[in-house]
Amino acid sequence: MLEELKNKTFANEAEEAAWWESHEDALADEFEKATAEGRAGIGTVVKRAALPSTTIRLDPEDIAKARVQAVKRGLRYQTYLKMIIHEALREAEGEKKAVNF
Repeated sequence: MLEELKNKTFANEAEEAAWWESHEDALADEFEKATAEGRAGIGTVVKRAALPSTTIRLDPEDIAKARVQAVKRGLRYQTYLKMIIHEALREAEGEKKAVNF
């Protein structure tokens, strides 16, 4: 089941939803088996635990702007702020390389 899922592609969202629904019981069995064998936990939660956290102080107005912009993109504001920081760092790195010709 897991190998099938790794290589599975869907033509559209409806097809994917139908697949998940038709395999619901088998997937639940796989998760229970993986949990019993100690293989569960590879995913977002584990990755988050491995990432260092940091605290920064932001102007409340900037946070409010980030919240509004994040909603427009369907994101949580923390995710949106991380995205903005990542893009700015990548851009600054590219500018530094361009200057060092």
